[in-house]
Amino acid sequence: MSTIDRKATAALPTNEPAVADAMREFAFSDLDFRSLSQLAYEHAGIVLPEAKRNLVYGRLSRRLRTLELATFREYREYLAANSRELESFINSLSTNHTKFFRESHHFDHLRSQVATPFAHAKGGGRKLRIWSAGCSSGEEPYTIAVVLKKEIHDAERQDVRILATDIDTDVLARAARGVYAASAVDEVPAPYRSYFGAHEEGETADQVFVDHDVQKLIAFRQLNLLQPWPFKGFFDTIFCRNVMIYFDGPTKSKLVERFTQQVKLGGWLYIGHSESLIGSHPGLELVGRTIYRRVA
Repeated sequence: MSTIDRKATAALPTNEPAVADAMREFAFSDLDFRSLSQLAYEHAGIVLPEAKRNLVYGRLSRRLRTLELATFREYREYLAANSRELESFINSLSTNHTKFFRESHHFDHLRSQVATPFAHAKGGGRKLRIWSAGCSSGEEPYTIAVVLKKEIHDAERQDVRILATDIDTDVLARAARGVYAASAVDEVPAPYRSYFGAHEEGETADQVFVDHDVQKLIAFRQLNLLQPWPFKGFFDTIFCRNVMIYFDGPTKSKLVERFTQQVKLGGWLYIGHSESLIGSHPGLELVGRTIYRRVA
């Protein structure tokens, strides 16, 4: 039995009452909420305060219906006995709101300070590595890719690669397809529209797909940011935007330290507009709105 299984089992007292709520489809006790919130924190660093109780109920109710369970206590018992359900549990609680060119000033900076200098640099042996950490359904890494593609005209033939990771395997599968609703590109700036084509065979007329040469720049991988990272090389740029807002202060500080050590000296870290760095991070210098440069 795994550590998570043991903790989940320990949280199930035999005398726990199944408290029904006339306004709810499933019995959802205080202990249900506390236990599930603790599991989300231990496994993914997701902080779920009391204000998120209805969110937890709403998102996990779908799993209860799928599994044909009657109460959240039954769901906790199912989680304890079926470790593979943990992935669906975390997927259900992950927030995946994103869009192309979200926080566009980051991509203006990426173009002027990363893509253009790389395109104009002389000499061989050059490579460019960018990490989209918490890529959700793919709009962020595809935005990065089209910016690079436009500035570095032969990017797919050079050593230019984007790593896109997320803990949610469901959104990663959608991202890897590169197919979006046509309305998703409404706010894409005109110079980049050509990288989104009309629907292909098998897709509906109200969908667009990302150009295949753009897709080739990206590798989508599942990754829990709180667990060991499998790569050893440095990144020129790391995007981790609107991910750390779900972590508490100590978790966020440790993660920023890891990012600082993973980006090369002189490289860039972009964070979300609603995020701030907690504590002292002497290796980073603020150079623009939510844009940091590694200086040590």
